[in-house]
Amino acid sequence: MASKIIAATVRRSLYPRILTYNRPLSTAAAAVAEPSDETAGISMKGVKISGRPLYLDMQATSPVDPRVLDAMLPYFVSRYGNPHSRTHLYGWESDEAVETARSQVASLINASAKEIVFTSGATECNNISVKGVMHFYKEKKKHVITTQTEHKCVLDSCRHLQQEGFDVTYLPVKSDGLIDLNELRSSIRSDTGLVSVMAVNNEIGVIQPMEEIGQICKEFNIPFHTDAAQALGKIPIDVNKWNVSLMSLSGHKVYGPKGVGALYMRRRPRIRVEPQMNGGGQERGIRSGTVPTPLVVGMGAACELAMNEMEYDGKRVTELKDRLLNGIRAKLDGVVVNGSTESRYAGNLNLSFAYVEGESLLMGLKEVAVSSGIAFLEGMVIKWMNEPGTVNANMSWLLVVQKWSLERKVYGGWGYELQLQQGGLEMGVIQ
Repeated sequence: MASKIIAATVRRSLYPRILTYNRPLSTAAAAVAEPSDETAGISMKGVKISGRPLYLDMQATSPVDPRVLDAMLPYFVSRYGNPHSRTHLYGWESDEAVETARSQVASLINASAKEIVFTSGATECNNISVKGVMHFYKEKKKHVITTQTEHKCVLDSCRHLQQEGFDVTYLPVKSDGLIDLNELRSSIRSDTGLVSVMAVNNEIGVIQPMEEIGQICKEFNIPFHTDAAQALGKIPIDVNKWNVSLMSLSGHKVYGPKGVGALYMRRRPRIRVEPQMNGGGQERGIRSGTVPTPLVVGMGAACELAMNEMEYDGKRVTELKDRLLNGIRAKLDGVVVNGSTESRYAGNLNLSFAYVEGESLLMGLKEVAVSSGIAFLEGMVIKWMNEPGTVNANMSWLLVVQKWSLERKVYGGWGYELQLQQGGLEMGVIQ
């Protein structure tokens, strides 16, 4: 009963009625827009709702910015050459586009374009970083340090290394989701070959003390890897200040396309890895396979947009998050924000509701797309950070506000707003 009351309250707050008309946003967006009749509602997997739900699951994936799609389209339909073809115009122009994108990604993290390797996504980057480094230095280094709250691909890569005879230390996190730097320091051994710590947690959004971790790794001359998929374009990143040797990045978390990522590999001092894929030797032999020009162009364009708009987007997302949290707390008691409230990405709002299971709450919120955890392993971070007697992970509920979220749509009221939706600019009066 409690979950139904909370669900009804949050639904009224988040999903006010909107009267709309559509205007095409761009050539690219208009090309992919499909007309649909949603007046009768939408039914999928046995769930029927009045229209497309409000999307608040941005740490699972983000929509492609229409400007990014505009940049990608020519490389699908007219400039379709293989970027590794060296003897004709089609290959040359694709290669030039790839190198431009490489520079755009590098600029966002204050790196050199020569230090960027394109991959299929952050999962592949993490596999190359964790397994590739330890395999390359396996004669001298047998120990890895990571955290209990890493992305599953990092944890599984570490378990794979354990099966090969490597030792792995899984650092716990404190009640605020951050690691203890003293515990990190005390865990370092003479044969430690890698420290891997996620920059922005993909479930609770906390930002680890990256500069301090990097300084410790520099002091002991240990390579430092970070999964920065959730940090890219959301918080300022400087690979030199953080002293990272390897950094995993993803396109679809920064309003770019799915299926593309980038691995930063420091050149001075040089970090070496054993390739995890054999083939034609593309990307300096680290990641063989034809570079997908349209996807890479999209990621580069998304990074350039993020660099230009990050400050503005950060302020707006912070205002939306505060408005949403204050609105929920004004009507509900027992609402807890999971993780540090100081060291945190503003767009992430991981909440727990006392005495209510997150899954039960979600069942009553069919018109809002939220998650009770991360896309593949729900609630694990909260389980690791909780102490006996504290809030249960099953009570957690993840809301992630995006740069295009509507203020009135995020939390009720009157007004005129603009909303990006399915290839058009939708303008409406919210009542």
